[in-house]
Amino acid sequence: MAETPDSSPDIPEIQNTETTCYCPLGGVIDLLSRRYAMQVICVVGAIGPARYGEIEETFGEVSSSTLSTRLDELVEAGILTREQYAEIPPRVEYELTEMGDELRERLDPLLEWIDEQENNR
Repeated sequence: MAETPDSSPDIPEIQNTETTCYCPLGGVIDLLSRRYAMQVICVVGAIGPARYGEIEETFGEVSSSTLSTRLDELVEAGILTREQYAEIPPRVEYELTEMGDELRERLDPLLEWIDEQENNR
């Protein structure tokens, strides 16, 4: 490395390299880091069209307000669809969108890794 008046032989020159900025993913990461968000995506993906009660059964002691909020947020983000049927009693089903299904596929390895880490403790 050639020395310039502003450099020192002990300090390497910083190369101009292209880096990937993940800043636009901030909203997705924020949503996925919320309690039960990733699990809801995986559960709905595994069950298919799922009713609220079916989703709720897969979680231990989740509050209904937390689960309802998470479902609403995932619908708003375009990860889930919510279909309400005009029946008595009313029936609502949640299903992954195409984007949600792709996300679920990408989350599977992460969740498997987390499970392995917890089993190795």
